[in-house]
Amino acid sequence: MNSRRSFLKILGGATAGILVHSGRGALADAPSSDKLGQLLPMRKLGRTGETVTMLGVGGWHIGEMSERDAQETIETALAGGVRFFDSCESYQKGGSESRLGKLLTPKYRESIFLMTKTDARDAATARARLEDSLRRMNTDHLDLWQMHEVNTPEDADERLQAGVLDVLLEAKAAGKVRHIGFTGHHDPAAHLHMLDAKEAVLETCQMPVNLADPSYKSFIKNVMPKLVAGNLGILAMKTLSNGWFLGGQAHANVPKPYLVPDCVSMREAIHFVWSLPVSVLITGPDNAAQIQEKIGLARSFAGMTEAERQALIAKVADLAGKRIEYYKL
Repeated sequence: MNSRRSFLKILGGATAGILVHSGRGALADAPSSDKLGQLLPMRKLGRTGETVTMLGVGGWHIGEMSERDAQETIETALAGGVRFFDSCESYQKGGSESRLGKLLTPKYRESIFLMTKTDARDAATARARLEDSLRRMNTDHLDLWQMHEVNTPEDADERLQAGVLDVLLEAKAAGKVRHIGFTGHHDPAAHLHMLDAKEAVLETCQMPVNLADPSYKSFIKNVMPKLVAGNLGILAMKTLSNGWFLGGQAHANVPKPYLVPDCVSMREAIHFVWSLPVSVLITGPDNAAQIQEKIGLARSFAGMTEAERQALIAKVADLAGKRIEYYKL
């Protein structure tokens, strides 16, 4: 318990190092607004030199909506100060990227941070899929391109040996992408293996960050300290366990306990994530009202103490693991 408390204290302290402005008193050289309006609080994206809004929109959910609802959600996000938009080539077989390419980039490309991901497992496929992603997203470059869903150490090795990371580096050198990274949500060992092999060239890492995580196969405990030490940008996903904090998703036939609101509030669950050194929390809204809720939570965030974090983790510890984190091995 003492080591865990010390660990959380260190990570909580590291959060201050990535803040750019809080919305309550911007630094002299930090933007609090752009031509679209007031920005959400900004955070540093690791060693990239970029700053990003503390909240981002998940592209899978944009691809699942009707076009009308997607447009309303995107416009609500932009009006609320969100400037970070996520996608992946595999979401809806390119549908998410096409949706952003139609509804977002034509009007707002200069104002946003745009990222997508590749599932490619060899160099030739990665090279071809980048061109497809650029075409669908209606842009000549990505702000971030990530190797997606690295599942195991062996998976990491196979993709590295097949030249996928080489293509990411090649695309960066050519100006087709500005920054590169990787993602995964199954096993912290895969992330640690990738970092041990290629930390020097990677700039970001996307992984689960939520209240249940510290109690079972933890990305927060095992991976986050290494990312902080290497100054990589941390992209938080599964912050509500892909909806399972709210009773789960229909695609998995397992018990679905409610963490929100039975154990903790939505505010506590989301503010916990922002109290750690994450650059951006990527949320998957089902509609405009949900992104508006997260915008409100971002604007009300004022930090969290080590004791508050520890108490919240304890409240849900008995539900951690496959009961609530089905996506882990």
